Amino acid sequence: MADSESFGIERGHGAEAVDWMNEEARKMGWKFEARLYGHEIETKNFGAFEMYSWMGDAKAARDLVTRASRRFKVKVIEGGFKTRQFIMKTVRNEYGMVRRGDRIIGQVEFSSSRLSQSKWQVTKEERK
Repeated sequence: MADSESFGIERGHGAEAVDWMNEEARKMGWKFEARLYGHEIETKNFGAFEMYSWMGDAKAARDLVTRASRRFKVKVIEGGFKTRQFIMKTVRNEYGMVRRGDRIIGQVEFSSSRLSQSKWQVTKEERK
C-alpha cells in the first residue's frame, strides 16, 4: 500500500495532527506525506472524524498515526485493511481500526462506489 484515503483523526485536531505527522516524517527521513481532503465522517460509537489521505511508506503511516493519537490524546482511524477474498462488486470496501493511543477500541467498515469518485461512507462499526 503506497497510499490510502481511509485514515481519520478526531474532528478539530486534523490540521494540527497532519502537520505534526509530516514534520515527524521529515525529521525521521521517512517517505510520508499526509493531506486533509475536506471529508468528514460521523460514527455512532466513536464520534466525528476528519479524513486524510497519505502517500509513502505504509509502516511509517501506521507508526505515525499511533504516535499522533498518543501525542494529541485523540481517537484515530487506521484504515487501509482489505479482506483476502477477491469479489467483484460495484462497491469497494475497506476496514479500519479505531485507536486511542496504543489501544484498539473498535472497528469500522467503509464503502464507496467503484463507478464514481464518491467519498468513503461508514457502513458498519463495532466497539471492542
